[in-house]
Amino acid sequence: MTLNQLRYIIEISEYRSFGKAAEACGLTQSTLSLMVKKLEEELDVSLFDRTAHPVTPTEIGLKVIDKAKLVLYHAEQIKELTSSEKDILSSPLSIALISTVAPVLVPGLFKYLAESAPGIRLKTEEMLTDTIMDRLRKAEVDMGIIAGPVKDEEFLEIPLYRERFLAYVSPKNPAFTQDSMQVKQLLGQSVWIIRDGLRRLDPEDLEEGTFTYERFFEGGRVGTLIQVVNDNGGITIVPETHRGLIMYSQQECLRPIVDPVPGRTISLIIRRDYIHEAILNAVAAAVRRIIPGTLLEPAVRQGHIRL
Repeated sequence: MTLNQLRYIIEISEYRSFGKAAEACGLTQSTLSLMVKKLEEELDVSLFDRTAHPVTPTEIGLKVIDKAKLVLYHAEQIKELTSSEKDILSSPLSIALISTVAPVLVPGLFKYLAESAPGIRLKTEEMLTDTIMDRLRKAEVDMGIIAGPVKDEEFLEIPLYRERFLAYVSPKNPAFTQDSMQVKQLLGQSVWIIRDGLRRLDPEDLEEGTFTYERFFEGGRVGTLIQVVNDNGGITIVPETHRGLIMYSQQECLRPIVDPVPGRTISLIIRRDYIHEAILNAVAAAVRRIIPGTLLEPAVRQGHIRL
């Protein structure tokens, strides 16, 4: 069994085609098929159902491919342990983010990493929290940015910033005339959320004083919620870092929520075996330039983060 053979089965799984995988690997299809066949004979299993169209991994094949990804991940780390910081800052970086953080961070991440570490080839994807953690577990992404806290010992959590939730109130709603809203005023209101699809919050879903990320957003864009309020009335909840993304004319609809002040902490999570301290700090430095200093968590605000 070789590392190259493991790379080949991962490519076939990605492309669902021996021909396309062979092209991606720089091999002929017959050579690729032979290498995979040798691996299957060594393991005494069939990794792919070749009769399916497109080619599909078998049940045991999926398990082997998941393990292969981890093996290659650790093999890369061994090489990178001896690499210079310059070499490390000239590598791919895959970051998965929850959708209510992506519009805030992604443009600046591309901008500031291009300035400070132009060799980093950044790729970002929006995903649900559970998907991000699963992809990290399988070493399919390098970093995740989600709403913490993370209750999973497999990951190292680095809090980036803490932000409040604000109420976005329709001018048709009586609360529009108020300077702020108390949490108890939201009970029984027509509050729009994205959880199990876009819908109105059922009053029994919301206990007084309970404001967590999961209560209001689970995929989807804050902009969608704002448009729903504009067209249908009611209220929605907006993270304060989105204030700058909202049209100036609509910012008059924002109200602080008090008694208590709800909020969330946005954290960067990595596998505990992650070793690229220089890349981690390049990302943290970019976040420092994007997020107002008053919102930053101490470790990010103060500078260098050590693994």
